[in-house]
Amino acid sequence: MKANELREKFLSFFREKGHTVIPSASIIPENDPTVLFTTAGMHPLVPYLLGAKHPDGTRLTNVQKCIRTGDIEEVGDATHCTFFEMLGNWSLGDYFKKEAIAWSWEFLTSEKWLNIPKEKLYFSVFAGDEDAPRDMESYHQWISHGVNPDHIFFLPKEHNWWGPAGTTGPCGPDTEMFIDTGREKCSSECSPACSCGKYVEIWNDVFMEYNKTADGRYEPLSQKNVDTGMGLDRTIAVLQGVDSVYETDLYQDIMNRIGQLANKEYQQDEETVRAYRIVADHIRTAVFILGDQKGVTPSNVDQGYVLRRLIRRAVRFGLQIGIPEGSTPKIAQAVIDQYRGVYPELVKNEAFIKQELDLEEERFQRTIKQGLREFDKVIARLGKDVKVIDGPNAFRLYDTFGFPLEFTQELAQENGYTVDVEGFEKSFRHHQEISQAGAAQRFKGGLADHTEETTNLHTATHLLHAALRKVLGEEVAQRGSNITAERLRFDFSFSRKVSRDELNEVERLVNEVIAQDMEVLCEEMPLEEAQKSGAIGLFESKYGNMVKVYSVGDFSKELCGGPHAARTGELGRFKIKKEESSSAGVRRIKAVLVK
Repeated sequence: MKANELREKFLSFFREKGHTVIPSASIIPENDPTVLFTTAGMHPLVPYLLGAKHPDGTRLTNVQKCIRTGDIEEVGDATHCTFFEMLGNWSLGDYFKKEAIAWSWEFLTSEKWLNIPKEKLYFSVFAGDEDAPRDMESYHQWISHGVNPDHIFFLPKEHNWWGPAGTTGPCGPDTEMFIDTGREKCSSECSPACSCGKYVEIWNDVFMEYNKTADGRYEPLSQKNVDTGMGLDRTIAVLQGVDSVYETDLYQDIMNRIGQLANKEYQQDEETVRAYRIVADHIRTAVFILGDQKGVTPSNVDQGYVLRRLIRRAVRFGLQIGIPEGSTPKIAQAVIDQYRGVYPELVKNEAFIKQELDLEEERFQRTIKQGLREFDKVIARLGKDVKVIDGPNAFRLYDTFGFPLEFTQELAQENGYTVDVEGFEKSFRHHQEISQAGAAQRFKGGLADHTEETTNLHTATHLLHAALRKVLGEEVAQRGSNITAERLRFDFSFSRKVSRDELNEVERLVNEVIAQDMEVLCEEMPLEEAQKSGAIGLFESKYGNMVKVYSVGDFSKELCGGPHAARTGELGRFKIKKEESSSAGVRRIKAVLVK
């Protein structure tokens, strides 16, 4: 079975079970309070998991683009990827454990669908603790389908509990499905909790029945939900009978392109295999980030920082296997070709993707030269009697100059020095903690935050967008937004700096609408009807068949799923604080509401 066939089978199966197929949300979250990237299919659906009505009903299914970089150092083994596709289905207060488990079993084992031998499947369920009881219902549901009790493991929250995505929010026990790879058990205690490789997880049914409060309590949700996720990459590897996701048809053409460029054969040695995989994974992820066209380009903050790290890491490992300079756009072409029939935005933004990869690779080559000079300065500062490059210095070479630790270690060895790796890792962890805390604060707000401040700023964003189109022209389109309780940040397509007179006119128009205390009207309608009515779809690929359209008189009309004020008079006075460039062809406005 090919990857494209698995996508279609999954969606067809759940369509037959009464689910509406919805598109993948953007890989760049719109005001998600917890993450820089969409890491699971449930993230764009948080408002609906908390009880908001979804325009497409209570049964949904899709294939969601996801990025997870928490275990980036593991990339290169058989299963880890930074970009992956998650097949998912949701019940928003509809069916629960009985139906979810029955359908998982049917899809996995039925001859019509995946036809996986039943004896190869193993399962885990929540063991229970002081927060929630042992999940005997899931256990008995698996037993009712003929599963051998020896194939079911009770595991603690560490393994069988999902969420909340942040410190608070919807969460609950899950039941996970694994394939037995046929390897020998690592010990008598071997179970799906092991990382020995005997059991590979392919699907996860999450039963969201609790809401974790700010004080750490788990309260029952008024609406019980099901959220499932099947990793396309891992599952297709199982179905194709290969040991690694990198041996599947998803990667075949990408790996072949790397092979054409490299001076080393793929299977030459373990390090070469790892380098091939890292280059393939990181360029694939970079292509999807750039292809999302949300104004994210390589930088030293937030998503741009991750993108920069991925590209530079790919270049570094490419150098190890002899890939010549300037090759990232050529590898990117193989990625675009692989997904052109599934994600047309990659084809649409092909030129932009290649341009940014080429520019960042050029920057990195210059950075390596700068890092070499800085390395010499570090050695000179240490003096002849010190033969260890301390952690902070090694981390500064990495963080400030983009100089990989491996490069520092190699140069140190050549010059008779060693590197304090433990000290480097300590500095790195400290940097991560600061970055994560800052990102959590910056991305607090938006669709998952329904406080009065963010609700008002979200509504003001609609007015700002409409005013910009009236002043600058209808070619203006949203490219991203970020809302906290203190301010809004709005990215939009425009080719030049916006003048002060133009910004004053935008402010005047927005405040005029606010002063009129106009009603913010919400209507649900089919997507096609919404488009014909003149509603603007900011990121139309993320919408399903039924959509919510928010109107403010004749001034603004947009598709949106976020929180809104009832009337414009609730907002306060709108004030633009700053206008600046975000990336090529994209401008950014920061604004506040003053009571």
